[in-house]
Amino acid sequence: MKQPAPPRQRQSGILLLEALIAMLIFSIGVLSIVALYANAIKLSGDAKYRSDAALLANQLISQMWVGDRTPTVLNTNFAGSGGSGGAAYTAWLANVQATLPGADANPPSVTVDTSSAPSATTGRVVVTLFWKAPSESASAPAHTYVETAQIR
Repeated sequence: MKQPAPPRQRQSGILLLEALIAMLIFSIGVLSIVALYANAIKLSGDAKYRSDAALLANQLISQMWVGDRTPTVLNTNFAGSGGSGGAAYTAWLANVQATLPGADANPPSVTVDTSSAPSATTGRVVVTLFWKAPSESASAPAHTYVETAQIR
């Protein structure tokens, strides 16, 4: 003879517990996607400023290439730091300050090697740009972009 099955135990609340755990896992997933999105936006802004700095440095170096390329003339027209320099540097500086945030506080520097004896470094130009993103704190160090070119 077959024995009857034992009575089922009550499972009250198990479904509710499973639903709460599923909501917790879903919430953690959504929060991590939001954090990834915020980080992607920040890195996108950093990449934009770095590409703008490269474009500005290349713009100045290309102006040097099309003009008189003697080191003393390059030094007179394009060299500068601290916000003061030659006429071409001053015009370029206005463009830098309009494009890169924080370039007012940290002006770019341009140096030209004017060695009198011909050497491997004669005519070497070093362009250094600084910027600080608007979202960064005042105590954070400025970002730097350095480009070196040999103009002969």
